[in-house]
Amino acid sequence: MIKRKLHNNLLNLASKFPIISIIGPRQSGKTTLVKYTFPEKSYVSLEEPDNREFAQTDPRGFLAAYPEGAILDEIQRTPELFSYIQTIVDHKNQPGIFILTGSNNYLLQETISQTLAGRVAITTLLPLSLEELFEAGYKIDSPEELLFTGLYPRIFDQHIEPEIWYSNYIQTYIERDVRLIKNIIDLGTFQRFIKLCAGRTGQILNLSSLGNDCGITHNTAKSWISILEASFVIFLHQPYYKNFNKRLIKQPKIYFFDPGLASSLLGIESKAQLDTHFLKGGLFETFVLSELHKYRLNRGLMPHLYFWRDNHGNEIDCIIESGDKLTPVEIKAGKTINKDFFKGLLYWQKIAFKEAKQGFIVYGGESTQKREKGQVISWRHLNTVYEQ
Repeated sequence: MIKRKLHNNLLNLASKFPIISIIGPRQSGKTTLVKYTFPEKSYVSLEEPDNREFAQTDPRGFLAAYPEGAILDEIQRTPELFSYIQTIVDHKNQPGIFILTGSNNYLLQETISQTLAGRVAITTLLPLSLEELFEAGYKIDSPEELLFTGLYPRIFDQHIEPEIWYSNYIQTYIERDVRLIKNIIDLGTFQRFIKLCAGRTGQILNLSSLGNDCGITHNTAKSWISILEASFVIFLHQPYYKNFNKRLIKQPKIYFFDPGLASSLLGIESKAQLDTHFLKGGLFETFVLSELHKYRLNRGLMPHLYFWRDNHGNEIDCIIESGDKLTPVEIKAGKTINKDFFKGLLYWQKIAFKEAKQGFIVYGGESTQKREKGQVISWRHLNTVYEQ
């Protein structure tokens, strides 16, 4: 097993909260992680029809079979259990009773907020981080290899070709999760919608344009974006516009949580194709931003990541907010450092009255340098952004 950074945080939380919830996309490693972290706990998959039927028709009897608590996998399939779980943990009044996992944020959050508020610690497990992959001894030769392969654990664990694994993953996701959230009749149109979203990764979200290109209404496009968010396929990178007088862009950008999934949806069949692909920059941004999310989430912290852009096209790809401190991060897929890399940081210094050297540039090259205009960080050493 590739050891996950979230492991220690789960142990800590289980000593303080009666219920631990681990949410994240399918195949991100949630089941493997909870079985490893809590080996003494009984494990029940609620994806299995017989377990699910028992839990739905006789929730008291089902939970009584696990007097010491249990790992309940894909708990969103049986919302009937939540009220009974609440009664049990309130009666026992001890930490670490139930470990819940789920791959649907919308269904889980809605139920948890209604029945388990104050009793549950919610964590998020995304696919592997580059940090976890390197610590496990895997070698990645180039950012193009990473953008093509992605970071889902099974690709590395089972040595599956990315193009084969993602094709099956997309089909499974559409057939299982989409039907759970919303009864979408035309799955072919929804699949085309996901591919159109992949073609926009790293761009400002324009729901009208997206809907028109897919042949659906603005409201349907908005609803389907919410479905992709809830299933941890995409995230919306929100703009930062506090304390600035200029006219700023206030629409979010759309990004995929995994660059390999986005590459597959774009029809990319080899890492060599990425050398000249028109969306290589957007995919590289996808990788960097998802890694910054993982660093914080793996430590039980909220990411607080934004971007900044005015109506003249001046832009900072990522603003990290930490208390009253704002740290700018520019993301460049190029492998050769040039003066254009620093334009965003210098403009930020001017309008935010900050020292440029407090900013970072993450790029597709190998060297890491401290420069007067900002620190240049190789894609291999992304953690430096947070560690410093």
